[in-house]
Amino acid sequence: MLPTDTVYGLCADPSNEAAAREVYRLKGRAARQPTALLAYDVERLVERIPELRGPVEMLLRALLPGPLTLIVSNPGGRFPWLSGEKADTIGVRVPQLEGPAAEVLDRVGAVLATSANLSGGPDPRRLADVPAEIRAGCAALVDGGELPGTPSTVLDLTGPEPRVVREGAVPAADAIERALAATGGG
Repeated sequence: MLPTDTVYGLCADPSNEAAAREVYRLKGRAARQPTALLAYDVERLVERIPELRGPVEMLLRALLPGPLTLIVSNPGGRFPWLSGEKADTIGVRVPQLEGPAAEVLDRVGAVLATSANLSGGPDPRRLADVPAEIRAGCAALVDGGELPGTPSTVLDLTGPEPRVVREGAVPAADAIERALAATGGG
């Protein structure tokens, strides 16, 4: 479990489908729901999903790091257990981290990550807010103190225009404006 720039995240090796299923089990989340690939930086993200090179990579570099989860096309079908019902897309995130959480993510490069709450429960701002059953199921816990507590804004970049899927830490209008400016559309 890692603190991010928004909430505490339940994390695992994104390459390990069994680990992803265990995260879903701990959280009580249906496997048809997507989970983000969280990377230390855009370079590590592109290493994991090389099909993002080119225009999408430039857009990622313009928008990240920060409290945004970006849904992008996944033409290689990488990490299908993270994509939920839409295997041709994947959610990606590069949080703005410091301290031990940054060191851990730097060391491993990327993890799958979802908020460390029971499905539908409150987003954890402190390690103590993470349900005991989830903490007990984690191999490691990193305490980052109190976090903002608002999840990332989720922006779908797979259509002709950016679309807000979930309003979060970045106001929807700001997220869309940033995406349009990064693509030359605004």
